[in-house]
Amino acid sequence: MAFLFVGIASGALLGLFLGAKAAVLKPFGDIFLNLLFTAVVPLVFFSISSAIASMTDARRLLRVMGWMMFFFVLTGIISSALMIGAVCIFPPFTGAPWALPLGGAGAAAMNTGDALVRAFTTPDFTDILSKKNMLAMIIFALLVGAATSASGEKGAPFARLLSAGNEVMGRVIGFIMLYAPIGLGAYIAYLIGVMGPQLMGSYARVVVLYYPMALAYFAIAFSLYVFWAGGRRGLISFWCNIPSTALTALATGSSVATIPVNLAAAEKIGVKEDIREVVIPLGATIHMEGSCLAAIVKIAFLFGLFQMPFTGWNVWLTAIGIAVLAGTVISGIPAGGMLGELLIITLYGFPIEALPLITMIGTIVDPPATMLNAVGDNVTCMMVSRRLQGRDWMNVIPNEVRDRNV
Repeated sequence: MAFLFVGIASGALLGLFLGAKAAVLKPFGDIFLNLLFTAVVPLVFFSISSAIASMTDARRLLRVMGWMMFFFVLTGIISSALMIGAVCIFPPFTGAPWALPLGGAGAAAMNTGDALVRAFTTPDFTDILSKKNMLAMIIFALLVGAATSASGEKGAPFARLLSAGNEVMGRVIGFIMLYAPIGLGAYIAYLIGVMGPQLMGSYARVVVLYYPMALAYFAIAFSLYVFWAGGRRGLISFWCNIPSTALTALATGSSVATIPVNLAAAEKIGVKEDIREVVIPLGATIHMEGSCLAAIVKIAFLFGLFQMPFTGWNVWLTAIGIAVLAGTVISGIPAGGMLGELLIITLYGFPIEALPLITMIGTIVDPPATMLNAVGDNVTCMMVSRRLQGRDWMNVIPNEVRDRNV
C-alpha cells in the first residue's frame, strides 16, 4: 500500500516536471494495465462462478442481488440529487450560447434492443473472453455457478475446479500487483503530463465543480453509508482498507481493473465471500455513482451552453432519472459511456454536434468518477451485509479470514 502511494505520488510529480514529454512513460503504464486486463476476465469468471457454486441456498443469492440492486439505484439517486444542488449553485457553463439551434442536426436514434442484446449476450463463446463484454461474461458465470450448485454431488468436481481457479487467479493478480507502483506511477505521470494543459482550458470550470464535489461525496457520503452499515468499527475498517482501491481506480481510470484490489479490500473489511464476489464484479459494470454525478454535470453544461434554464422539479427529476439510467443500467452495455451521452443528447433534443463537448467532460472527470464507482461497490457490499446479516455482522468473522489467522 505504501509503495503504491509512493509510486503514484512520484508519477504525479514527474508528470508535472516533464509535461508532454511524460508520454515516453506511457508504455510502462500500458504494460501494467494490459497484464491486469488480461487477468481480470478469468478472475471475475472464477470468483463469481465459484461463489455461486458454493451457495446451497438459492434464496440467499436472490436476496443478495435484490438488495444489491436496491442500493445501486438508491445511491445513484442520492448522488445525482446532490450534484443537482451543486450545479444550481455553481453552473458548469457560463458564456456565449452555442450557435446551432436545438435539434438542428438531429441526434442519432439509439437502437435499444440491439444494445441490450449486446449487453447481456454474445454470439460466440470466445466473445465472452473479453473485457468489452464483461456483463455478458458475468451473466454466463452466474449461470455456470448456478448450474454447478444445482448438479449436487455430480457437479462437486467441477465446483472444486472453479474454487481452485479462483485461488490461482488471485495469486496471479498478486504477482501483477507487485509491478503496480511502477506501472501506475508511469501511467499517472503520462496523464498529468499530457492532459494537464487541457484541464487548464475551457473545461476548468467543470473541474472546479466536479473534483471538490467528488471528494466531498467520497469523504462524507461514503462515511455515512458505512457508519450505517457497520457502525464505528465498520467506519474504521473501511478507511483503513479502502485507500488501495481508491488509488488504483484513480490511477487506472477503470472499475474493472480495480476489481482484484476491491475484492481484497472487502475481504479485509470482513464482507462474506458470497456477497463480495457477486456485488463487486457486477458493480464494476452496472453501478456508477461517479458517473451519475458526471451525467448531471453534462446535462447542466448543455443547458447552459444552449441558454436553457436548469430549474424546476420537472427538469431536475428528469435529469436524475437520466443520470441513474446512464450510470446504473446503460453503463453495463459495451461503450456504455458513449451511449449514456447519446441518451442525454437524444432525450433533450440537443444537436449531435454537442456530443464531443460532453464526451470531453467525461474524459476530464474520469479519474475521480472511477474512484467513486469502484469504492461505491465496496460500500454497497457493507450495506448488503447489514441487511442480510443484521447490524452486528462485523462481529462475525468470515471463515476465510478466520482460517488465515489461525
